[in-house]
Amino acid sequence: MPKMKTKKAVKARFKVTATGKLLQGHPGTRRCLSKKSSKRKQKLKKASLVNKAQTKTYARLMGVA
Repeated sequence: MPKMKTKKAVKARFKVTATGKLLQGHPGTRRCLSKKSSKRKQKLKKASLVNKAQTKTYARLMGVA
């Protein structure tokens, strides 16, 4: 059985932490920023963890697990 290829689109969107969890960026940070409050933009900047149900799938696509 050949090795599975890494999905580059998935690799670009997620970052793997030291413990093996995945971080993802929030959508809505590219345009129309003038109407969003400073508080909202600060929260959008921070990455969030991918939920447990999807972590296994994305990790497999990235070639991590």
